[in-house]
Amino acid sequence: MGRVHDSEQTGEFHPIGPDGPGRRPPPRQRGLILLAALGAVLLVAVPAAVTFVDWGAPARNAAPGSARSGPVVGGGGATAAWPSWGMTHTQNTVPPDGDAAPQRAALAGQPIAQNQAVMGWGASNPEPSPGRFDFRSLDQRVQLIRDTKGTPVITLCCAPDWMKGGTAGQTDWTSIETAPTAAHYDDFAALAGRVAARYPDVRHFLVWNEFKGFWNQRANAWDHVAYTSLYNKVYAAVKKANPKARVGGPYLPMDSNPPGQGPPSELTGTWGSVDPRVLASMRYWLKNKAGADFLVVDGASLPGEPGDPGAPDAAVNPVTALAKFSAVTKWLRAQSGDDLPVWWAEWYIQPKGVTWSDERLGAMQTAVMIEFVRGGASAAFYWSPQTTTTRDCVGCLWSGTAAGNRGTPTLAMLQNFTRWFPPGTPLAAVTSSNPAVHVLAQPRQMVAVNTGGKPARSTINGRALDLGPYEIRWVPW
Repeated sequence: MGRVHDSEQTGEFHPIGPDGPGRRPPPRQRGLILLAALGAVLLVAVPAAVTFVDWGAPARNAAPGSARSGPVVGGGGATAAWPSWGMTHTQNTVPPDGDAAPQRAALAGQPIAQNQAVMGWGASNPEPSPGRFDFRSLDQRVQLIRDTKGTPVITLCCAPDWMKGGTAGQTDWTSIETAPTAAHYDDFAALAGRVAARYPDVRHFLVWNEFKGFWNQRANAWDHVAYTSLYNKVYAAVKKANPKARVGGPYLPMDSNPPGQGPPSELTGTWGSVDPRVLASMRYWLKNKAGADFLVVDGASLPGEPGDPGAPDAAVNPVTALAKFSAVTKWLRAQSGDDLPVWWAEWYIQPKGVTWSDERLGAMQTAVMIEFVRGGASAAFYWSPQTTTTRDCVGCLWSGTAAGNRGTPTLAMLQNFTRWFPPGTPLAAVTSSNPAVHVLAQPRQMVAVNTGGKPARSTINGRALDLGPYEIRWVPW
């Protein structure tokens, strides 16, 4: 997803996440953020240091399948060795200079999955002309992932201009979302195979991004036939280049309509209903794909237009709308026969035109991760909104130079979920008496979050828990 940004330095257009000067929270909020960051870092290093109430006899030695155990994280055969909860690099990421050492250290402190596109979002055109390759920028991004001990993932998007009707040797970044023409599907597949061969340590590849360029205006629907044709060629090329590689698709945006609006759909909830055209495209891909190792989608919790979700709607509560992620995940697992791990390549929860505080955003991010796990997803990637600001950046993964160049609570959240809830982890049975307090536990660790702006008391498996507004707690369980 992301917007198109005109770079003043290069004159090129690159898709990126939301940018801008960055918003420094007021002093009181800033203090809370620093405390939260400190707590999260301590958790990553010394989990036992985080406590809050006397929970009685610890259950940390509970065995999977015991009375306190429930289902496991993920499905479809994914294990802890697979990528799980991570981030996608966009136009702005960790700079290569020495000032970024604290940022790199924070990212490497608890390794997470890191995704990078082959073209756009920080990577230049890898094949400006047929047979002339330029992997310098992609090499730098892949090396960054290696240096920070991340699990590398590559999104095989987007296509050089000459593959989609443009001029060889030129790059028009305004056409980044144009798909290659059918006559060049083989050329794009060959490029994908070359990428897989160039980075043999990269074992996970996503084919294309959000069906970009595959909207059929005349049919008013996604052209899943054309996409699947491209996918099958790319799948074969990547597998030939690296038989150990895992390939997934279709990276379809799971757009939804507001409650009571849109055509009838089999997938509905208080959050609305998924566009039936999307469901039809997913079914076609599942039936006609040449093969797949995992299933990829993206989307927003709030409804919106195809390819442009997140429109605010008075009938949809942002907190209860998070249930869309688990509902869609369960539907996907059922459609695939639970043979494929479900990945969310992007996820969005904030209404358009609304800016939440860091505290509220952090609470909602934690709540959506809980929803992913409860729904059976195996992986989810946070679309990094990093900017060039030297100060704090709301929702970013690390702060700028003037704010300490350190990892943020959002980064710590992804790291904590990677550590405690990788695929295959048994889930402990845990409930909250207060619907504003969302909880998730495995036999050794629990996370609780207050999604409301007021203090909340909840009973967690018979024990009282008090949380401040938007407070997040990780607790030995």
